[in-house]
Amino acid sequence: MRAHRGKTALLLLLGLLFTAGCSGGTPAGSPASRDATTAATSPAAKPSPADDRAAAFRKWGIPLLPPPPAPPAVKPIRTGDGKIPAVSDIPTSQKIVFLTFDDGAEKDPKFVAMMRDLKIPFTMFLTDDIIKNDYGFFRPLQALGNSIQNHTLSHPDLHTKSLAQQKHEICTQQTKLTREYGTAPGLFRPPYGNYNDATRAAVKSCGGLRAMILWRESMQIKKVQFQRPDKKFHPGDIILAHFRGPSQLKGETMTVMTANLLRQVASQGFTLARLEDYV
Repeated sequence: MRAHRGKTALLLLLGLLFTAGCSGGTPAGSPASRDATTAATSPAAKPSPADDRAAAFRKWGIPLLPPPPAPPAVKPIRTGDGKIPAVSDIPTSQKIVFLTFDDGAEKDPKFVAMMRDLKIPFTMFLTDDIIKNDYGFFRPLQALGNSIQNHTLSHPDLHTKSLAQQKHEICTQQTKLTREYGTAPGLFRPPYGNYNDATRAAVKSCGGLRAMILWRESMQIKKVQFQRPDKKFHPGDIILAHFRGPSQLKGETMTVMTANLLRQVASQGFTLARLEDYV
C-alpha cells in the first residue's frame, strides 16, 4: 500500500515538472528573468532638459522658442575706446531679439515664477525711486542670470538737466545698484530715450558704464509697437517693456503682457538672446 502511494506521488511530481517546462515560463534566475525584474523595479526615465523646457512653455501658453545661439566671440558693439555708443539694435544676421524691462514698479511674484520656468534672457534697467521699497524682489531674477542695469535715480528727462544734475542721477544710481546687487552696471538707459552730449559725458564720468541702450520696439498690453513701417522684428532689435501691473495695463497682469510679447516673437520666427553678450 505504501509503495503504491509512493509511486502515485512520484507520478504527480513528474507531471508538475513537465507542465512547468512546457508552459513557456522563464526559469527563475535566468538572464531574461533578471531583466524582467530590473525593468519592473527601475525608476521611470527622467525628462530631459529639452522636455522640461517644452513643458514650461506649454504651461504658460507660449510657443516654444529656440534656444539662443552661442554668443559671438567678439561683441559686435564696440565699446571701451572712450566713446559711449547709443544702441537701438545689434548688428547680426541671426534671428534674435533682445528683451529689456524698465523702471521696476510692478513686483509680481508670479512674474518671477514665469521667468524661473521659461529661463529666457532679459535685461533690467531699474530706477531707485521706484525699486527702493523692495530691492529684494529683483534678486531672484538676477540669480537666474538676468543683469540689473542703470536707469537713473528718479527717472528725469535728462536733456532738461545740467551736466552736474545728470551726473548725480546716473553716478549715484551706479553706486546704489552696485551696493545692492553686488555687480556694477555696464549699461545705461536714459529715461524716455532722451539724451544729449552732457548725458554722454555724465555716463562716461561714472565709471564702468560702456553704452547707452535705446530700443526699436516697445511692448504695450497686447501688441508690440514697432518703429519701422514694416511692423516686423529685424535681427538684433532691442525690445522695451516695463515692470507694470493691472493699474497700468488696464487690468491685465505683467505675465499676460509678457506672454503676449513672446507669442509675437515666436510668430515671426525669432528667439531671445542675452544683450550683455553682444554689447
